Amino acid sequence: MLDTGTIAIASVPSGSSKGAYEAHELRDNDDNRYRGKGVLRAVQNVNQVIAPNLVSSNINPFSQYEIDKRLLELDGTKDKSNLGANSILAVSMAVLKTAAIANNSSLYGWVGQIAGQLGITTGTTVPTPIFNMINGGLHGAGNLDFQEFFVIPVSNKPYAQKLQMGTEIYMVIGDSLARRGAIHSVGDEGGYAPNLFTNADALEILVEAIKQTPYQIGRDVFLGLDVAATTFYQNGSYSIRDKTPGLTEEQMIEYYRELNSLYHLAVLEDALHEDAWNGWKKLRGALGDQIAIVGDDLLATNPERVDKAIAEEACNAILFKPNQIGTITETIQVVKKSRDAGWKLVASHRSGETNDTFMADFAVGLGSDYVKFGAPARGERVSKYNRLSAIDAELRASQATA
Repeated sequence: MLDTGTIAIASVPSGSSKGAYEAHELRDNDDNRYRGKGVLRAVQNVNQVIAPNLVSSNINPFSQYEIDKRLLELDGTKDKSNLGANSILAVSMAVLKTAAIANNSSLYGWVGQIAGQLGITTGTTVPTPIFNMINGGLHGAGNLDFQEFFVIPVSNKPYAQKLQMGTEIYMVIGDSLARRGAIHSVGDEGGYAPNLFTNADALEILVEAIKQTPYQIGRDVFLGLDVAATTFYQNGSYSIRDKTPGLTEEQMIEYYRELNSLYHLAVLEDALHEDAWNGWKKLRGALGDQIAIVGDDLLATNPERVDKAIAEEACNAILFKPNQIGTITETIQVVKKSRDAGWKLVASHRSGETNDTFMADFAVGLGSDYVKFGAPARGERVSKYNRLSAIDAELRASQATA
């Protein structure tokens, strides 16, 4: 709340699949309450540590950088383990929202202004959705090794058409699974979690479903994967049900070559484990001219790891999530590094998402190439797609009157 009475509310998501290099999410660890997942300590840190300091300092809410800097100083740790990244980010997001209202600006417009202050020049367009149609790994039900199987509309179509294509294909996938007698309940991110034999079977399901629509792979949509390879990497090898025995790094890269030749992938995320720097460099050399090689667990929206990945040419795209690093300013600085390196930008939700539509505005304001909001299903996902629809309508109206 500002002294003018302006109020904004922000909620911070959580991830079931977390990279080792993410900022610390503070939980109570009291097994007698919410099985240790309570956040009373985080709330206490906001009310008793952060709020009194910001109120007494009388910092202008338009000074996002100064406020975020103060939050980092209050915490005093590298990984936000003192106050918790969830406590810090909630305040950082709420400040951004109140400032936008006080400035009589849309949230995405204000994000663009803040980004401009930090040296990012962006156009105002709606990013292309990456629809997570099938969930496996930690987002599924122990059914598949790979975590997410994507359908991605081509970028040159209007947002409304992309959303329609993704939603229609999602519906057909459900029908196709039901017809096969496969489980068609959904996973953490709204994608189906079917009982299939191999990861390639899931890609075949997508191909089959798309053939039943008016759309074509390669013309209207592409496929992609979030492998989350760290989850099945053990003792120097990758264990997946498609291949036995476990695969070496070179064999895993060769398998991705095979998948790409069969399915013409557009996005390949976390294809190797989060510390396989040499492997990532080889992977980018092998497929980087054909596919967006996306770092999530590898990068963790962490500026030091992004610097290293740029220097080593380990990937050519970043998945950025504010709660991986802890403040709005730090996230924007990471986005700037990535954009300056010529990488593709993917703004992402989390598996433990809230109904807050913040990431839709944030993605547009930063000029993201893609958004990852899950399947076009369930409130916490649909709210963000709907917010993008509203932004798209606003932008089209403003362009029509310009």
